[in-house]
Amino acid sequence: QVQLVESGGGLVQAGGSLRLSCAASGRTFSSYPMGWFRQAPGKEREFVAAVSRSAKSTYYRDSVKGRFTISRDNAKNTVYLQMNSLKPEDTAIYYCALGSILYSSSRYGEESAYSYWGQGTQVTVSS
Repeated sequence: QVQLVESGGGLVQAGGSLRLSCAASGRTFSSYPMGWFRQAPGKEREFVAAVSRSAKSTYYRDSVKGRFTISRDNAKNTVYLQMNSLKPEDTAIYYCALGSILYSSSRYGEESAYSYWGQGTQVTVSS
C-alpha cells in the first residue's frame, strides 16, 4: 500500500517562504516521477510542479516559475517543494502525487498521470 504524507504547510505573510515535504512509503520511490498539485477554495485542482525519477527533469506551471523549486531525495523517499516569494494567490491545499504508467514528459500536468495522492497540506499566504 502506497502512502504519501505531506508536511510543512502553514500561514505565512506575502513574500515569505515555506518548504513542503512529502514522504513516500510502499513503493520503490526512485522508480516513480513525483508531482505537486494544489486546490484553492472553489477552484479545480491544478498542477504546480513535477520531477522525473532521477530529478534530471523538472516542470512548473508558469505562475510559479522562478519562485518554486521541486526536488527529491531518493535516499529519504521524500520529495520537496521550496516556495519563495509567496503570494496570496498561492493559498491552497497542496497535494503530492506519485506518477503512474501514464506519466510522460508531455502529460506531467495531468491528474491522470498520477496514481496515488497524499492527504494534502494547507498553505495560507496573507497579504
